[in-house]
Amino acid sequence: MPELPSGTVTFLFTDIEGGTALWERDRAAMATAVERHHTLLRAAIETHHGVLVKIVGDGIQAAFSTALDAVAAALDAQRSLVRERWSVADGILAVRMAVHTTAAVPEGRDYLAPGLNRLARLMSAAHGGQVLLTLVTQNLARDALPPNASLRDLGEHPLRDLYELQRVFQLLHPDLPADFPPIRSLAIGPNNLPVQLTPFLGREEQVARVVDLLSREDVRLLTITGPGGVGKTRVALQAAADVLEDFPDGVWFVDLSVLDDPTLVPPAIAAVLGVREEGSGLAERLAGVLGGKRLLLVLDNFERVLEAASFVTRLLARAPGANLLVTSRAPMHTSGEQEYSLAPFLLPDPAHLPPLEQVLQFDAVRLFAERAKAVKPDFTVTTANASAIAGICHRLDGLPLAIELAAALVRLLSPQALLMRLEKRLPLLTRGTRDVPARQQTMRDAIGWSHDLLTREEQSLLHRLAVFSGGCTLEAAAAVADPESSIDVFDGIASLVDKSLLRQEEAEGEPRFRMLETVREFALERLEEGGKGEVSRGRLAAWCLALVQEAQPEIIGGSMQPRWVVLLDNELPNIRVAVNWLLERGEGRTALRLLTAAEDYWSRRRPNNVELCRWLTAALAAAAEAPAADRTVAHYLLALVNSTLGNDEDAAQHAQLLLRAARESGEPAALGLAQYGVGMVWEFRGDGGRAAAALSEAVPLLQAAGNAVLAAWAQADLADILVWRGDLEVGVPMLDEALARLRQTGSDWLILLVLNQRGHAALAQGDLPRAAGCFTESITVAQTIQQTRATLGAVHGLAGVALALGQPERAARLLGAVEAAREALGMGRITQKHHGERITADTRAALEAADFERARSAGRELTLEEATTEALQTAESLRLVRR
Repeated sequence: MPELPSGTVTFLFTDIEGGTALWERDRAAMATAVERHHTLLRAAIETHHGVLVKIVGDGIQAAFSTALDAVAAALDAQRSLVRERWSVADGILAVRMAVHTTAAVPEGRDYLAPGLNRLARLMSAAHGGQVLLTLVTQNLARDALPPNASLRDLGEHPLRDLYELQRVFQLLHPDLPADFPPIRSLAIGPNNLPVQLTPFLGREEQVARVVDLLSREDVRLLTITGPGGVGKTRVALQAAADVLEDFPDGVWFVDLSVLDDPTLVPPAIAAVLGVREEGSGLAERLAGVLGGKRLLLVLDNFERVLEAASFVTRLLARAPGANLLVTSRAPMHTSGEQEYSLAPFLLPDPAHLPPLEQVLQFDAVRLFAERAKAVKPDFTVTTANASAIAGICHRLDGLPLAIELAAALVRLLSPQALLMRLEKRLPLLTRGTRDVPARQQTMRDAIGWSHDLLTREEQSLLHRLAVFSGGCTLEAAAAVADPESSIDVFDGIASLVDKSLLRQEEAEGEPRFRMLETVREFALERLEEGGKGEVSRGRLAAWCLALVQEAQPEIIGGSMQPRWVVLLDNELPNIRVAVNWLLERGEGRTALRLLTAAEDYWSRRRPNNVELCRWLTAALAAAAEAPAADRTVAHYLLALVNSTLGNDEDAAQHAQLLLRAARESGEPAALGLAQYGVGMVWEFRGDGGRAAAALSEAVPLLQAAGNAVLAAWAQADLADILVWRGDLEVGVPMLDEALARLRQTGSDWLILLVLNQRGHAALAQGDLPRAAGCFTESITVAQTIQQTRATLGAVHGLAGVALALGQPERAARLLGAVEAAREALGMGRITQKHHGERITADTRAALEAADFERARSAGRELTLEEATTEALQTAESLRLVRR
């Protein structure tokens, strides 16, 4: 692949005029034409030493080391296109082109040069068959143009990016058409769209959506809503510029940000349109002036004058040719209004970052990079800082204003250093530019503007809801709301959503509401200032405790209903806030009750949770006099988690404390749980004798306590040990009996683990069809209930099946995949020690050391989904799975 030029680079952008309509008219013919079009353009680029950077839609973007090469390539390309006889568009394929020279350094296989957005706008201003050049390219190329080529000065034009005036030149040649209508700039129609101080970046899809809505006959009032700093004004202005040709009587921008009196809206519109105020009846005169005109009014920052909505609707009724594009943090809620909610930028996942080329396609990253270059020209996005930049964008909720403010700090801080300082966002983001409205100079100003629009009761509700770190349901919101408030919680939340201070998330069943983190930080500051932080967090903790107590099955080992598992997954960030607050206050007993009440959730969903270990340890230290039942469950969970993490000594210590607490309680259920926990710890450590002894005591105790589920699970573990020790005659029937009992209880999580044990027993028996059938069923159910640990155990088991079938390379590859997934999930172990060691040792023995490591390393590169698919193919391809 050719190396991309660096330094002073000249770019050629092209696009097929009317391409969308041509595709709609004849897709087959257009596909053939576009393929030929690409061939001709590639040839011209390569002939003149250029590099094709990427294909965008039907157009191309190419880079050249010299302006002369770029201009020559554009000329040759146009001449080839003109000579070609096309099967579309009456034999003519009209391609518009633009050429610009700028300083640029490749970032991956792409560029983030500031001038490229302007070049895209210059290209869109051209007509099909026309080649436009910027002033800097003209200066570089004018003295050595291709033979018979010349340049025509088209003058200065305000392009539709609303940025500074651009001097434009047209490339002429006898073989090309020379006469075109005026280029498509802002000068094409009357308007007062304000020039912007920075180029417009990203948001192409959102602008296109707004343009599409404005083109619909049934949409005359379009309101762009969203939180402060999300970019509503810039999107509205850009869309307005793009539809300029559709409104022959102009596109007119009316800034309402300085108004707080709705009666001042008509005079503000009149001033922009040149309608004089003469006594009363201004609204009528406006309607009369607009009555016969086809124009677009852009009303910016309508949220402070929402009471003027009735005037707006009356104006539209009297002026059938007028359209309104409104920006507001809250919709008008009038008939005929079409709302378009502008969301923050989509973001790359910092924890699973895609390749650099893909990272650079995210608008948030592009905006950060461009604004950083403005203060530090040599700044580039690299593999070393991409993760930090993605993290910054995440912490700032993908809000353009916040990202711009953060990027300005790159003059002083590297992205990595900046990310470390963003734990508190608002104090850092205080260095906005002085030439923007005051409400946009800092993030606190932007949020404060919205906050001031709320009633006192709405402000109080917003502050209290800030204690929720993971969003909340209506029920949860009611639990922390001020009981003496006059506002209904539902109405209050609806108003906060309207004003873009809360976001409603799509969810099955109960709706969920969440704040942007920047808004939440602002609201938490106000909550503390009002002295309501402690009482609000206390209400949150009480609600979390009631929630987990309702969710937990009646018996240890019982299966939590799937809906509760999903709900607790959603509420985990809030449980985290509640537990940390309780521990900070020294309320270890309540924290312990909150944690142990969710035993089944931790056991089945998060058995490798280091944070849970820390919480339980702190709670036990602060609550030495807690009920023995709670301490029993706490030590059981600590034994389980430490065993899963591979912390054998800590697990053994908690097993002993577990026995002590259970004996203190004297309850058969607690004693049975304790003996089971001790057996589990020894089994994970590979001590079958001690494990069997403890489990043999656990089974009758649990049966006597009426805990049939955990009794069957303890029996399955005991049977598994017997199989491991070679007693198949006793162990296999005992395992089958336990599995049958668990199927009757419907405890899906434990059924999965026993299926894996039964699969290993079948491997020991040499019954490969049965083994593959058990592991396959385990994977199928595990994927349904999202049990990754069981899936990994089953894939591990199918590695054993592959080995038994004489496929040691595949076995090693699957073992490598399981190992990598286990490490990524922070799990020390995913199955009992004896199963893991046996299959790994046998696979090593079947291969040369180098071959084993090669296959294992290849497996580590597989995703869990890819490894699972390969494992299932092992069984399916050999028809081993019992159906």
